[in-house]
Amino acid sequence: MQLLTPELGLFVWNLIAFLIVFIILKKFAWKPILNSLKERETGISDALATADRVKAEMAQLKNENEALMAKAREERAVMIKEAKEASDKMIGDAKEKAKSEYDRIVAEAQQAITQQKNAALTDVKNQVGNLVIEVAEKVLRRELANKTEQENHIKQLADAVKLN
Repeated sequence: MQLLTPELGLFVWNLIAFLIVFIILKKFAWKPILNSLKERETGISDALATADRVKAEMAQLKNENEALMAKAREERAVMIKEAKEASDKMIGDAKEKAKSEYDRIVAEAQQAITQQKNAALTDVKNQVGNLVIEVAEKVLRRELANKTEQENHIKQLADAVKLN
């Protein structure tokens, strides 16, 4: 039981040692510990304030980024619309040019066909006229008394003549 209850002298010496350690700690260690705790508290509060400020800046940057993205989307839509309009205009111009070129070529072809047709008709008329003159010449050279002989002779001449 003696171990459980300390004697009065031991108690006093322990109390004196504790007070000496307490005074030494209070004089030399207590202020630096409190200062370091205060510095740490200040550092933590500054870090929190900086984090809040950075968070606010990030939110602002995010809003600005979204606004820039929306503006970029609008500009892209405008550029696509302008490019589509330009391509439609180019296609329309090309179609119009092709149509006018087609109309010109068709008109020239029709004119050439008409000229060739007229030349062919003139040539056929000239050939028919020459044939008529030739046949008339041959008929007149040969004076036949019989009408049936004249008709036979005309048929023979017509068969003999080659049509071009």
